[in-house]
Amino acid sequence: MGGRGFPASGKRTRARDNDVRETIKSDGKLGGFDLRDLDPDFLPIKPKSDWADPEVPEREEWHPATLRWWDRWRSSPQATRMVTDVDWDYLLDTALMHHVAWMSGGKNSERFAEIRIRLAAFGATYADRQRLKWEVDVPEEHSVGNKRGGNVTDIDDRRKRIAGE
Repeated sequence: MGGRGFPASGKRTRARDNDVRETIKSDGKLGGFDLRDLDPDFLPIKPKSDWADPEVPEREEWHPATLRWWDRWRSSPQATRMVTDVDWDYLLDTALMHHVAWMSGGKNSERFAEIRIRLAAFGATYADRQRLKWEVDVPEEHSVGNKRGGNVTDIDDRRKRIAGE
């Protein structure tokens, strides 16, 4: 009967197998720029039937969901990794897709796949951050546990209450 080979040495030989994670932490500052301050020419033109004057084209306003989404990105720990104007321009292009998808009422849902792919590069989800080997340093006021106002109970506290301790 064959064996399983030599026992593991505990040391990985490939760099990709090393479980070294970079910790990213919010610096408390807003990154990038405010979408509300941008030139309105960035936004699409409204349908002609929505113009007040049929001769003067009107631009859309940012969808509220996009403004909220953008503000969250600006204050996120990932924003500390977006250090160049090119990074923020790429996110602005993504914001325009986000805006159009929301303005269409779901008719442009194919845009969400592209948005998801673009946001993966910035570590939008837990799985994306795992691939990037990033750990987010969570501030104490946002940590999970038996804190006042939190909705998660520490398992040890729960066991003590059940046991009557």
